Amino acid sequence: MKIAKEKWIQKAVKRKGAFREYCKRKGYTKVTKECIEEGKKSKDPTIRRRAILAETLMKMRKKRKSNKKKGKELCGCLRK
Repeated sequence: MKIAKEKWIQKAVKRKGAFREYCKRKGYTKVTKECIEEGKKSKDPTIRRRAILAETLMKMRKKRKSNKKKGKELCGCLRK
């Protein structure tokens, strides 16, 4: 059951790159904090969900980078 909890992200991303396309249409070169904030204010519920997911993924990426610098593992699954 532990593996299923770790692999939630594969099910969360349905259309890879869809939010990036939205940001490009709005005039941003890539997914930025400003684009995410604009997406969270959108009337379209799908865009809002994608913006929230993008924000979550950015936080996870930032956390993973800081843990790599400190020499820590992100999850305990690799420990013996």
